[in-house]
Amino acid sequence: MSLFNEYEFKKCVNRYKGNRHAIKFNCRDQFMVMSFAQFTDRAGLRDIETTLNLCGDLYRSGIKVMPRSTLAEANEKKDWRIYQDFAMTLVKEATALYKDEKLRIGLDEMIYAFDSSTIELCLKLCPWAEFHHGKGAFKMHTLMDLRGSIPTFVLLTP
Repeated sequence: MSLFNEYEFKKCVNRYKGNRHAIKFNCRDQFMVMSFAQFTDRAGLRDIETTLNLCGDLYRSGIKVMPRSTLAEANEKKDWRIYQDFAMTLVKEATALYKDEKLRIGLDEMIYAFDSSTIELCLKLCPWAEFHHGKGAFKMHTLMDLRGSIPTFVLLTP
């Protein structure tokens, strides 16, 4: 987590008062646990909880082991805009790192790729995501800067 800019993250948390009611599990803890889950390809809250418990001593890495109910409550109640704003901060930092990178195909111009993917969801758990024919899903439209494979734009639509 060496790219984790604590100052910028705190600015995002303070902007939306993210730690207002946090006692034991604040926004930073949630970010660390969810980042761990993403990096280790965990499939759900139970999987995250089990893996964290099996990993043993994660205290020095800054990851708090919490029950899945605590994580579920944090995921439900914390303002998602905190993490959106912080993601945009990380994108800016990554873009600066790759600005002088040459493309493999030998072009000097900026090249983008656009992808539109359908992400399926369980309609019973996410009734807001009715797609068609009784299935749950949403579309994620992503514009990628091919210099460094950095997303420059993401839009979620029904």
